[in-house]
Amino acid sequence: MPATVILEPEDRCCWDEPVHITVHGLTPGQRVTLRASLRDEKGAHFRAHARYCADGGGELDLARAPALGGSFAGLEPMGLIWALEPEKPFWRFLKRDVQTPFAVELEVLEGHEPEPQRVLGPEPQRVLGRTVHKRYFLPPGVRREPVRAGRVRATLFLPPEPGRFPGVVDVSGAAGGLWEYRASLLAGKGFAVMALAYYNYEDLPKGIETLHLEYFEEAVNYLLNRPEVKGPGLGLLGISKGGDLCLSMASFLKGITAATIINGCVANIGGVLHYKDETLPPLSANRNRIKVTKDGVVDITDALNSPLEGPDQKSFIPVERAECTFLFLVGLDDHNWKSEFYANEASNRLQAHGKEKPQIICYPGAGHCIEPPYFPMCWASLHALVGSPVIWGGEPRAHAMAQVDAWKQLQAFFHKHLGGKEGRIPTKL
Repeated sequence: MPATVILEPEDRCCWDEPVHITVHGLTPGQRVTLRASLRDEKGAHFRAHARYCADGGGELDLARAPALGGSFAGLEPMGLIWALEPEKPFWRFLKRDVQTPFAVELEVLEGHEPEPQRVLGPEPQRVLGRTVHKRYFLPPGVRREPVRAGRVRATLFLPPEPGRFPGVVDVSGAAGGLWEYRASLLAGKGFAVMALAYYNYEDLPKGIETLHLEYFEEAVNYLLNRPEVKGPGLGLLGISKGGDLCLSMASFLKGITAATIINGCVANIGGVLHYKDETLPPLSANRNRIKVTKDGVVDITDALNSPLEGPDQKSFIPVERAECTFLFLVGLDDHNWKSEFYANEASNRLQAHGKEKPQIICYPGAGHCIEPPYFPMCWASLHALVGSPVIWGGEPRAHAMAQVDAWKQLQAFFHKHLGGKEGRIPTKL
């Protein structure tokens, strides 16, 4: 009798939501291997697998049965998703078009092969059952609206129901372009979220050598003036280079109430930042502190100079001017730069000027690229500014758990300070 893979929910599941996977029709105690695979929009193949044993009734429930090895081990109901790894070296898992889902093929294979392949010579593993699990990035009813207003190039996502919602500007890292997946998923939680491009997109600048904060000010004012946004202030959500841009926006611009910084720097990075008659030079680096692994991957953890010393003090963002509340989410295994140090220095500067101590949540074993839940961890990939693969850091399971908690934390933070649901979530790691 063939095995049947049961998914709950069985039809539509967003990428940041868990799926309950069970297998029926096995024999009591049967040894099987479960394999997940998908192809991204560039055709890159991702795979994960884990070995299991059915229970006495011939059923396998991933919420109760520990994996006995493979891509992960132990009780990990979502392991087949977050443990997906690219076949292509240094390839990052990303979603380019949020209007289409990723299709994850789930297969039940007979036995406990160490590295299951579709063809294993003369005796391939027998496929006992198969299904396709579609994971979406545009929650049901969420409205997607391209924004081309003045100089602003962005996409606005609005919750399905009519009304006015807390507004958030989502600023991505140094990869450039317009990345919508974080904004689209967050809009499903009751926020009006605008994913903002700032370089290497349409008619925007091709590089970040020179950026003007007036562009970001125009974007803030646009979102504040939307009838669907409740105000009186906005939230900012920035990761990596987007983190220091959000710190600068909070420090120089009006209309900002709350800012979440994910593995950001407290100094201006990458290029000169102008606002009116003020200029922040970029933090300098020392190439002699760059390390190269035996595999040719670059570790830039120690490359940047300290923003507390010498001329580089001019790069320190004047966070003491900010009138908003901050949340810093920090991966303690971040190899892009010293995110914990930067978060603490921002806290020190704020408190030295009589401002509220920001909330800092640190995640042991989490790397630089903290994404929405169940995104496979990217340990190393091409760095747009470095021009070669760099180590982002992270241990897969710890990173996966951090992403689940960070997603809950930033939602609770924005609901509390922008209006909506109240409450702070205890960190459980």
